[in-house]
Amino acid sequence: MVGNIIENNMVTISGTIVSNVEFSHEVYGEGFYYFMLDVPRLSDSNDRIPVTISERLIVKQKLEIGKVVEVEGQFRSYNSYTNEGSKLLLTVFAREINFIEDEKKIKNPNQVFLNGFICKRPVYRMTPFGREITDILLAVNRPYNKSDYIPCIAWGRNARYSECLNVGDNVKVWGRIQSREYQKKLDTGEVLTKVAYEVSISKMEVISKGSSDEVQEHEVINHSETV
Repeated sequence: MVGNIIENNMVTISGTIVSNVEFSHEVYGEGFYYFMLDVPRLSDSNDRIPVTISERLIVKQKLEIGKVVEVEGQFRSYNSYTNEGSKLLLTVFAREINFIEDEKKIKNPNQVFLNGFICKRPVYRMTPFGREITDILLAVNRPYNKSDYIPCIAWGRNARYSECLNVGDNVKVWGRIQSREYQKKLDTGEVLTKVAYEVSISKMEVISKGSSDEVQEHEVINHSETV
């Protein structure tokens, strides 16, 4: 059963470490650390993706800025509570990490597969450049009755198709993790630049049609607090 749940959420990303490894949190005596990974796009730009890793997986001193690594794991979410309220944070949770000597051997540096349930009504919109987009929030199960809530974006014909999906529908999606900068204006007038993470969908498949009674539409506040 646990193996099937793990297969619901699979990520492989490769890129260059661009930050120092810093302590994140501790769970039952096990320490977890995080660092930022620059993952190349085909457009010669990069997605800067946070990676969380257990101290038991690798000696953190080996993870140095400039090293090229391949990370296999899961895309996970958790809530961070601040004075501004609850914020959904996303990270790649590493299950395996390998050093890459020749960066040119990386063929597909950013792959993600999710099998989850629509947990908020999909929102169809148009970008300022006329591209069709549908925002989807997937609840992906993991062991011990926990779930990860992953924002996804469908484009073009997938956007038109997924606009009609309902809360509770079980879907599989394939794509890549992308980082996106946006600006938020505070009440003081100050403008902050923030980064959002989401899955850009390249392929999707509906496994079963659910009922909105089975998966209630709700604010994302009841999932795991740890990664």
